[in-house]
Amino acid sequence: MTLRTLSGWSQPPRARPWPRMSVQTIRNVFSVETGYRLSDDQIVNHFPNHYELTRKDLMVKNIKRYRKELEKEGSPLAEKDENGKYLYLDFVPVTYMLPADYNLFVEEFRKSPSSTWIMKPCGKAQGKGIFLINKLSQIKKWSRDSKTSSFVTQSTKEAYVISLYINNPLLIGGRKFDLRLYVLVSTYRPLRCYMYKLGFCRFCTVKYTPSTSELDNMFVHLTNVAIQKHGEDYNHIHGGKWTVNNLRLYLESTRGKEVTGKLFDEIHWIIVQSLKAVAPVMNNDKHCFECYGYDIIIDDKLKPWLIEVNASPSLTSSTANDRILKYNLINDTLNIAVPNGEIPDCKWNKSPPKEVLGNYEILSCAFLHRPGARMLMERGSYDEELAQGDGADRELRSRQGQSLGPRGGRSRDSGRTVLTTWK
Repeated sequence: MTLRTLSGWSQPPRARPWPRMSVQTIRNVFSVETGYRLSDDQIVNHFPNHYELTRKDLMVKNIKRYRKELEKEGSPLAEKDENGKYLYLDFVPVTYMLPADYNLFVEEFRKSPSSTWIMKPCGKAQGKGIFLINKLSQIKKWSRDSKTSSFVTQSTKEAYVISLYINNPLLIGGRKFDLRLYVLVSTYRPLRCYMYKLGFCRFCTVKYTPSTSELDNMFVHLTNVAIQKHGEDYNHIHGGKWTVNNLRLYLESTRGKEVTGKLFDEIHWIIVQSLKAVAPVMNNDKHCFECYGYDIIIDDKLKPWLIEVNASPSLTSSTANDRILKYNLINDTLNIAVPNGEIPDCKWNKSPPKEVLGNYEILSCAFLHRPGARMLMERGSYDEELAQGDGADRELRSRQGQSLGPRGGRSRDSGRTVLTTWK
């Protein structure tokens, strides 16, 4: 297969290349100063301002803005419970930006002084610069003046986010894990996104403990392979990984199929809502597509939490199975971005036929209850063009598990609405 890259046509001798550009290269390509313009037969693997979703601080900022806008519109999606928590949009841990929100963080910290928080530099990956705290004194070294609580980072160029630590993670074999899921977005307006079904779990090598004496032990708390591979107990054969399918089978056998199905529906809901949150501010250049790496943590109540989204998820293989998975990921991604290996054309409508989707599949969300659901399933993606038309109220009712009659009427239920699976 030949692929059109910025340097021209290339014919690989054995396998497809991944025409993957670094985020810095993308900035240069779309920079006003460079004056470079992509032609119709050139495509790139990032949106110009992808960082609106993939920078930790901007992701949270955009999700907060999205929720506030839905509140102003009176959308039922922004409904809150008696404690002021969002019923349907509470999927990111309580998070503050530092230094900007330092005083707000201190106020929140003092409400629950026994809580643990995790601090991350906004612009780094692979677990670099992350640490946990449970005392204000542990971040006083970043404070310019403790009397005024004026917070600054060690480097004035680097901002941090600080989030409430999920200290009740779901454990398997006593170990903490998270999910790495791949999501392909071909366009933001209208939103078209695809879920890759061959994601995996990343396990810590040391058994989890909430003990404050282990806050500095990253082998207990951080699932990043870049960190775990340096541990004494790291297994180089399986790499401390499980397939998502194995996780699903495990949960179905221990928790039941219904709650497991609900969990994965909730994960799909999180992905779609996070993408919708950034869609209005995303520069939807027609030459772009993007394969994101979503990191999800599940707590012991089977509630999923969005931790972060990666713009350049690692394609390095640490095991034989990893190599196969990532080869297939690249292959299937390119089949959607460049169907049939033909010359790319940024003018096409980016709705590939079902037969080229490979391991990508539909995000099974409430939208499937809307008109056009059959076509959505055939296309294997969330397609906003087909999903539009009924409004958030119908979307919410589908999410709540309320039946929709032939005229879209609302069924009556004498009891409190219970969330069920959306399929």
